[in-house]
Amino acid sequence: MHPQSQHGFQPVHCTIVPPHVLDKLSQSDNPDLAGPSRRTLEGDAARRTRRQMATVVTVPVAPASDGEVSDKPERVLYDCRNGTRLPGTKVRSEGQDPTKDSSVNRAYAGLGATFELLLKAYGRRSIDGNGLPLVGSVHYDEKYNNAFFDGEQMVFGDGDGEIFLDFTVAIDVIGHELTHGLTQYTANLSYYGQSGALNESMSDVFGSLVKQYSLGQSADQADWLIGAGLLAPRVQGVALRSMKAPGTAYDDDVLGKDPQPAKMEDYVHTSEDNGGVHLNSGIPNRAFYLLATALGGNAWERAGQLWFDVLTGGQLAVDADFASFARLTVAAARSRFGEGDEAEAVLKAWSEVGVPTA
Repeated sequence: MHPQSQHGFQPVHCTIVPPHVLDKLSQSDNPDLAGPSRRTLEGDAARRTRRQMATVVTVPVAPASDGEVSDKPERVLYDCRNGTRLPGTKVRSEGQDPTKDSSVNRAYAGLGATFELLLKAYGRRSIDGNGLPLVGSVHYDEKYNNAFFDGEQMVFGDGDGEIFLDFTVAIDVIGHELTHGLTQYTANLSYYGQSGALNESMSDVFGSLVKQYSLGQSADQADWLIGAGLLAPRVQGVALRSMKAPGTAYDDDVLGKDPQPAKMEDYVHTSEDNGGVHLNSGIPNRAFYLLATALGGNAWERAGQLWFDVLTGGQLAVDADFASFARLTVAAARSRFGEGDEAEAVLKAWSEVGVPTA
């Protein structure tokens, strides 16, 4: 059921660091590594349960005073001061000067960059299309090893300083989490199995596009990493995930090896992590990377437009699998660009990762 419905929707607690990573860390013999991740894992599980028990009914955002939705973002940042009560103390509102807190300023900039991509590239005003204010809270809990979107706002931890650094440092993480809100207000993909992996992949795709757009990078110039800069220097790895080469983002004595598959033949069948949503998202992630680099230029233009068309077009089922999503991207390419290079590149990308389109 879409969140626009008067009956509401089941909100999802979406985190950037998957449970399997935190679980691995919580088993470390080093209490400085195990403790923060264990507390993060337990806190995430409790919040996820509370969200699943709640039904949120969305309320239309009031239009601007002139009767039109504004082209400007409305950002509000709060400081939890290492507590867990949300949203915390208000520390910066839209249009105010930067504060002395770099976490606040990075979060403010990241929320703005996401708003700008949606508006400039796709003509959408905020994640709900109606100018929804973007709210973020920083310094959540003590040594909290995650960032999440809870259906209403963004929340950022400071990391433990041993494995993870401040979660506001990676702009694609901010874009990733806000895209869960975009998905919530559009296709509302169920957060389990292949539809859940598509939900996660959408967030990686548009999170990466926020980063590329803000840096002015072409598809060939982008690193296609999710969460680059989040891992502390001691970690043998470059990011949380790689869209270019799923399964290669890290290989560390403590974290283990990145378990993401890149092709359907390596699809992970598991009941953990909502059916492996953070694992199997590597397959559609790589398909998007292949498409974007095959087309060249700016990935948010042709490739990103097709993914946006499908996400917001109203035909994507809440329980869609990879194949049904792939078929819709082919149809979107033909509808927008005709039988040309775009449609051919979409077909080839899905073929390379083993997802059928016929």
